[in-house]
Parts: sequence; C-alpha cells; structure tokens
Amino acid sequence: MNFLTRRRVVTFAVAGAGTALFALLGLPLPFLFGPMAACLVAALAGLRLQGAGQVSVAARTILGVAVGASVTPELLGQLPQMAGTIALVPFYIALIGLVGVPFFRRVCGLDPVTSYYAAMPGGLQDMVIFGQEAGGDVRALSLIHATRVLIIVTIVPLILSAFYGVGLTNPIGTPVAETPIKEIAFMVIAALVGWKGGEKIGLFGASILGPMIVTAILSLADVIHVRPPAEAILTAQFFIGMGIGIYYVGITMRELRNIVAAGVAFVLLLAALTALFTEAVVLTGLGPPVESFLAFAPGGQAEMTVLAIVAGADLGFVIVHHLTRIILVITGAPVVARFLLKREKGP
Repeated sequence: MNFLTRRRVVTFAVAGAGTALFALLGLPLPFLFGPMAACLVAALAGLRLQGAGQVSVAARTILGVAVGASVTPELLGQLPQMAGTIALVPFYIALIGLVGVPFFRRVCGLDPVTSYYAAMPGGLQDMVIFGQEAGGDVRALSLIHATRVLIIVTIVPLILSAFYGVGLTNPIGTPVAETPIKEIAFMVIAALVGWKGGEKIGLFGASILGPMIVTAILSLADVIHVRPPAEAILTAQFFIGMGIGIYYVGITMRELRNIVAAGVAFVLLLAALTALFTEAVVLTGLGPPVESFLAFAPGGQAEMTVLAIVAGADLGFVIVHHLTRIILVITGAPVVARFLLKREKGP
C-alpha cells in the first residue's frame, strides 16, 4: 500500500505551511501550533486530510523516551515528597466525573456510556476505543476529546506566560550533531523495543509508555544520560499538532454547534477544577506553582510532556501525576461505565 497518498501529501503540505508561517511570525511553538492550526482550518474548510498512520505513532515514541530519560535515581528519591499531591489525583478524577457525566447526560443529551467516556480525562485514543467497545458514540467522543486537547494545548502556554511568567524558550534538547551516537542508538532501541514489546503484551498507550519504561531502566542503569535530540522532539511536536487538527475532518455544522460546543463548555469546567486543585496544592506547600499547574492540567500525556519540556518544568513531577491519572482512568473507566449503564437501565 502506497504511504504517500494524495491526501497525505496535501496534509503534509498544509502542516508544513502552518509550521513555516508560525516560525516566520515568531509565534510560540511553531512545530506544534503551526500544523495544528493549519490542519484545523483546512479540516473546517472541508479539505480531506489524512493522518500519517504508524509514522505518527512512531513519533510519539520520542516523547516516551524523553520522559524515560528523566527517570533518574534523584527522581525516585523525590517520590515520597510527591505523595501528598499524587494522593489528590483520585479525588480530582472523581470530581471531574461527578461534574462531567451529568453535564453530558442532562445538558447535552448524550447516552450514559458516551457521557462517561466524554467526561473522563484520559488519553484521546484510549477513551475513544473504550467508548466504542462499550457501545458509545465514537464520533462524539472523538470530537469532544479532540476539542479538550486542542483548547488545553492552546491555553496552557498562554496561562504559563501570563500568570506564571514562564517563557516557552527552554532548550528542548541538544542538537543531534552534539548528541553522542551511542546514546542515540540506545534511545532508538528503547523506542522500538518498548513500543512493539508494549503492543505485544497489550500495554495501553504502548507507543509512549513502552519506550518510557525501557528508557527509564536504561537511565537508572546509567546507560542513557540525555533526552532525545532537539530535532526529534520537534518532529514529535509536528505530528502531534497535525494529528489534533485532523480529528476535525468531515465535521458538520450540526456537530460543530452541538458536540464541539459541548466540548468547549466542558473544558471551561475542567479549567475551573484545575485552578482549584492547583491553588490548593500551592497554598498547602505540596508542590511548586508551575509544576502543580501542569500536573493537574487535563491535557493528553504527549501534549503535556511537550509543554513541560519547553516550560523548563520538572518533567518527572509533571509526568508522575499524569501517569497516575491515566492509569486510574483507564483501569477504572470500564468498571464505572458498566455500573452507570446498568443503573440507567434499572433492575
């Protein structure tokens, strides 16, 4: 099968043009926001775009390696200090569910299964797949979660700059020319073994979590000492941005008016909850402001990894909390969804 289909060539051209425009205008994160904005506009204009398939999945392994390289003996030593904030994550998820499920069920009129998976702040693809298996509305779930990720990825940098005074200019990695070949080789091996090995054993989020686990082992074994080269991180940003925009291909005015509008309203509720938990963590001295905000921002794991890197935040602190959230959501979602469906149908 030919990878470079006409639609893919058009998609890459649109994404590339968006990247170039953002870079030319000096806008932040051009490799993330450029393709995301360009593909979003093109999709809303009715252009038939096509994702990069396994190439996009492979690009996500770069972020898994980046996170794994941050797992050091020093980070493990800090885990007891994070216990207080990690303990808040289950309450955070429960509160989101208590607010989100009734919102989508009663205000938006969605069925119980779709309402539950739409409310859960898990990975976009995971929630869509689980929702589909449970009989939910796949299109609605795709658009709601794509809208959540789109808005979070857009406003988090603005909040970091305006309220926390953070410049998004932190070096994302050393140039490939300055990265030891031996380390690059180990990172490539970690990415491939972790990704494909994770898929083979049924690991959720295998493209990120698999490489993260293998790289973390190599980091703790004193084999890997640096993050992936800057060029690799930029490549990951490009495919993530492009992928978010593509989710809106084929959208109708009805979907835009009803489903996407519901997604936007829900993000506003999530923003209020994020602000509440961040303030509680900071005021109680459980965590630093920037890291706490990023740790509780309900974006996707890949997107939040990118933002934590460019913000110069403690990547270990941020990712530990996101991993906790994702694991709790993914393991608990099917059980709670079945309970809600059973209660809806009655005895």
